[in-house]
Amino acid sequence: MAVSLPESLSETHFEWLGSRYVGKVRDSYVRNGLRVLIATDRLSAFDRNITTVPGKGQVLTKLANYWFERSSSIVENHVVAVPDPCVMIGKEAAIIPVEVVVRGYLAGSAWRDYSAGSPVSGVRLPSGMREFQQLSEPIITPSTKEPMGRHDVPISEREIVDKGIVQPEVWEQVRSHALALFAMASKDVMGRGLLFADTKYEFGIVDGRVVLADEIHTLDSSRFWVAESYEQRLRDGEAPEMLDKEPIRRWLMERGFKGDGPVPSIPEAYRAELVTHYIKSFERITGTECQIDTSPPHARIEHNLRAYFNA
Repeated sequence: MAVSLPESLSETHFEWLGSRYVGKVRDSYVRNGLRVLIATDRLSAFDRNITTVPGKGQVLTKLANYWFERSSSIVENHVVAVPDPCVMIGKEAAIIPVEVVVRGYLAGSAWRDYSAGSPVSGVRLPSGMREFQQLSEPIITPSTKEPMGRHDVPISEREIVDKGIVQPEVWEQVRSHALALFAMASKDVMGRGLLFADTKYEFGIVDGRVVLADEIHTLDSSRFWVAESYEQRLRDGEAPEMLDKEPIRRWLMERGFKGDGPVPSIPEAYRAELVTHYIKSFERITGTECQIDTSPPHARIEHNLRAYFNA
């Protein structure tokens, strides 16, 4: 795919918005009681920032907004406005401190735990399963939310409630919403020839209500596989065709990197492949074209945010 790409947005500096919180991918600010979430082009894997992919922040924002709109009948979300291709403005929520991971297939960290003989966030799966195999039904395998630079830690649903991290009645709402969102997206992408392997959600509390926050069903938070070739690849002992971030994880593991030690150097040619990968994946997942704004990102974002806030 021939596409004109913008310069990478590696970080933001909008002091007039207030204090900046730097996440793995997003920079956020709080102004007028709203949280401004700016998706940069940072690429993270194994809880480490690896490189930048030009235009990635736009793809993530467009994809999250697509799914927020699709899922609004299932659960209220935090979105107030999307004033820029990289920016989502949401209600300020008290974030529930748990990554709510839903899995329909055995892959990624779940496979690594399973193959080591460990339960997956407290869930004991049947013996004899293969990597990438479909589970009998979707399961929730939560993890703690750790500060950037530290690995999230698997935790069971029982521990979440027993340790008082989340109140039982709130957790019941969270798990119900998470499973309903996963079912909706699985059905949606199946119509475009894809399998929805797993994803993670963040929920928060706004005025006493549970709301969906942060992002939803993006290429950074979810695994999407090509359905047509899935069965044959599984029989051949090969990984599924992936439309998500898993290829970069595998590329890093092939070079001995699993989150600790120095990050391997990412060749420019591979970064270019990742750009195309993100854009094509968006188009396959949504069935719509992915237009990338090539104007200088920092200046464009500042202009659009000042216009939104009349600042």
